[in-house]
Amino acid sequence: MEVVIVPDAKAGGELIAEAMAQLLERKPDALLGVATGSTPLPVYEALAARVRSGAVDVSRARIAQLDEYVGLPADYPESYRSVLGREVLRPLGIGMGAFMGPDGTAEDLRAACAAYDAALAEAGGVDLQLLGIGTDGHIGFNEPCSSLASRTRIKTLTEQTRIDNARFFDGDIDQVPHHVITQGIGTILEARHLVLLATGEGKADAVAATVEGPVAAVCPASALQLHPHATVVVDEAAASKLKLAGYFRHAYAHKPDWQGI
Repeated sequence: MEVVIVPDAKAGGELIAEAMAQLLERKPDALLGVATGSTPLPVYEALAARVRSGAVDVSRARIAQLDEYVGLPADYPESYRSVLGREVLRPLGIGMGAFMGPDGTAEDLRAACAAYDAALAEAGGVDLQLLGIGTDGHIGFNEPCSSLASRTRIKTLTEQTRIDNARFFDGDIDQVPHHVITQGIGTILEARHLVLLATGEGKADAVAATVEGPVAAVCPASALQLHPHATVVVDEAAASKLKLAGYFRHAYAHKPDWQGI
């Protein structure tokens, strides 16, 4: 995988937004996979700025959701469908007709998971999937020891993940659902380009395990090592535990400009 070390979160957001813009220029109806949380916000802000300036046309772009809480109505403020509406769709001027996501309120959740996997395939697959990473190495809601071949499915959140996400629920962990629907690692690996963004010292251990550790279910993000086009974008703090940071800087500095990320 390629590792790109940037000065800060804003620089990371600009870099990834530019990669998305170039993708949309080549393929105007590209399917962009998006993630929630605070980490990807600089990406969405940078992409929205390009849209407002007229530099990027998203009129045919499509958006795919990575995961969703089980049991939260679609219009609940902290359902991921609502969050992505506020943070991605409306700022970009993309309507819900171009949005795909799993149904976390379905009566038959197993069927809803299978249906979402099938819908992604029918749509032609995800062209670029943006990912964050948890402090324990999870991607999407694939907690440690998730199968590296897993498909979209129901997962039980760890207490640490619920604690981490309580900040979005007025700091009250009791409001955070115990279960989610998430694209599985096998599903995520089917995207044509995977881009993981990590910022802050708290992600440094997880980044090091992802990039330089063995491929192991205990660090789900390490599965990115198996992908033919995976890019890990990290700020200086998140890169602080990388033994090969010097090499990664050298490789990126000498990369042809036309190659992108």
